Amino acid sequence: QVQVVESGGGLVQAGGSLRLSCAASGRTSSIRTMGWFRQAAGKEREFVAAMSWTAGSTYYTDTVKGRFSISKDNAKNTVYLQMDSLKPEDTAVYYCAADVDRTLTYYLARGYDYWGQGTQVTVSS
Repeated sequence: QVQVVESGGGLVQAGGSLRLSCAASGRTSSIRTMGWFRQAAGKEREFVAAMSWTAGSTYYTDTVKGRFSISKDNAKNTVYLQMDSLKPEDTAVYYCAADVDRTLTYYLARGYDYWGQGTQVTVSS
């Protein structure tokens, strides 16, 4: 069993930055991929970024490439999402998710096994 908890959301002006954290606990050795998803009000949950826990490969949705960066700290069992040049369109609840079964299409939410509670990111214009 794995538990993940997000933090770091808040209110920021357009062009500003935030860093989200996702702390994992439990059977962290079973984690294969960590992903970030977001859901804006009235919209479907969408993929943002993902990282292979073991290989370190990273993936991003086109709308955040060059602005967001995913990274991890193995000692702290934590994955981060550094968000720069934020836009109002980035406003959403951001969720961290963990995959443990090694069978995953990284950009599909249904492939992840464990989810955090979400953290709100609001970007003002």
